[in-house]
Amino acid sequence: MTRVFVLGSNSFGGASFVNYAMKQGWEVYGVSRSEEVHPVCRPYLTNQNIGTFTYQQMDVNNDLDAILGAINAFQPDYVADFAGQGMVAPSWNWPEQWYETNIVSKVKLHNALRDLKSLKRYVRVSTPEVFGDCDGLIDETQAYNPSTPYAVSHAAIDMSLMAFYRQWEFPVVLTRFANFYGPGQQLYRIVPKTIICALSDQTLMLHGGGHSTRAFIHGHDVASGIFKALTLGKNGEAYHFTTDPFVTIRELVEKIAVLLDRQLSDFAQETEDRPGKDKAYLMTAAKAERELGWKPEYTLDQGLEECINWVRDNLETIKTMEQNYVHKA
Repeated sequence: MTRVFVLGSNSFGGASFVNYAMKQGWEVYGVSRSEEVHPVCRPYLTNQNIGTFTYQQMDVNNDLDAILGAINAFQPDYVADFAGQGMVAPSWNWPEQWYETNIVSKVKLHNALRDLKSLKRYVRVSTPEVFGDCDGLIDETQAYNPSTPYAVSHAAIDMSLMAFYRQWEFPVVLTRFANFYGPGQQLYRIVPKTIICALSDQTLMLHGGGHSTRAFIHGHDVASGIFKALTLGKNGEAYHFTTDPFVTIRELVEKIAVLLDRQLSDFAQETEDRPGKDKAYLMTAAKAERELGWKPEYTLDQGLEECINWVRDNLETIKTMEQNYVHKA
């Protein structure tokens, strides 16, 4: 049985990949710094008769020796890395925490993993924010130009990993994705937040009027991209995964409002933009399509309909859950 160790398995992308890997019959071991997520955000619960999943609550900053012990005992074929401080705006308030988690602790981890004989590939989930604000389509050769502490931390660890590859042939593959969305996502993210606000008469804050442009990729397509990168990716390479169309945040919210038969003005309010927010990330996935045979399976409309159904089916439970971002050092 193929074994994969998932760092940050509590994240939406991590949980989506756990689900996908279990469907392939893989043995999965996941760690995150918090308790395992609420059952309504755990898609892999239905697949435990196919693959297996072991979870432990561990923090890369404080429990690195324990994480390395678990990895050495598990002897994974692959490591999928979703872990890290993952929010942009709060990184201005505590930049040292982003650098400690996303750079220093990760370098310690990577240095220890150089001796792991079972490791065939380490896939790192990075971000297009390492490129800063860009015009036109971004491919994997774009120069780094990070504009926030969050983005700086991701650019730095990407560069460190590539240095490890060049010096020691560390089996890393870098991946970057459009904005994640899908059933089970953290409730403060724009898609579930919009649906919840529209269905429960809460106010949605549209930062900067919602004029920044993004692409959105369904959790299933994120997971299939990671799977392709793990099994077919070439060490030392980077791959971008995205969908079309590109939409502004406002257009996304308006689309959800139409699907819910609501007026945007009924629940949305414009507010000032977040500091350092980039206007657009427009990647091309041509390399992933060409070299990995990856293509997204979900259209945006299909994915949004699925998200709406998920929120509706679980709305009473969701109302009891934390719906705002809570910072953890």
